[in-house]
This record gives sequence, structure tokens and C-alpha cells, in this order.
Amino acid sequence: MRDRGSVVLIDNNKVGLIKRIRDGSVYYVFPSGGVEDGETPGEATKREALEELGVEVKINECIAKLEFNGTQYFFLSEIIKGIYGTGEGEEFTNKNRNRGTYFPIWVEIEKLSTIDVKPKEVALKVQSLFK
Repeated sequence: MRDRGSVVLIDNNKVGLIKRIRDGSVYYVFPSGGVEDGETPGEATKREALEELGVEVKINECIAKLEFNGTQYFFLSEIIKGIYGTGEGEEFTNKNRNRGTYFPIWVEIEKLSTIDVKPKEVALKVQSLFK
């Protein structure tokens, strides 16, 4: 069990997600990663935003906490520096991971309920907050 920090980025009625293609399945996740020793969930979220998305973020409020193999924290955040989609974390550089593909994308908030976003309850919460 490991706690995770997740970034929720909203810009121009769109939310930043990672499109995953793995074992023939296509689904979407909020950019996130495990909290390392000595890190807070917010610090992990900032680190993961830089690694996965190529952006520095300001952490605002935690809009959701879910229990699943540890606690996953979802922080509403805003980009303060960098270019979205330029991440260079091991998801992109380690071709031997064999964990599918990762594509940072923007998805219109209104479409969140029509695509396979994991976890669905957070996607629906984002949709309800930003309608």
C-alpha cells in the first residue's frame, strides 16, 4: 500500500489527463504518482506534474481523497511554469517498463462522463464543480 498524489488541472473548460493505452485498453487517468519517503502528498503531486507533464504547479485545495491500496489525494492545481505535455519521467524514457503508453492530453470537462476516466467518481466531481 502506497499513498499517491494526483494533480487536477483545469484550463479553458478542459481538464488535463493522461491517455493510457495498455493491453488493448484505452482509458484516462489523472496525472499522479506514489508519495516517496519524506514527501507530503502535495509535494509528490508537484513532482509528478513535472515528471509526467513538464509543468510546475501551484497546489490549491484537495478536492477528493480515495482509499485504494493506500490513500490517493486529488489536488486542484494551476500551472505556474512550463509547457504541458513535455514531461520526461520514466513513463516516457524507460521503454523496458512494458506498462503501455502515456499521452498527456486536455479533455473537455463536459466529456468526462462519456470516456473511461479512472477513478470515475473524481471525474464526475470535477465535472460537477466546473459545469
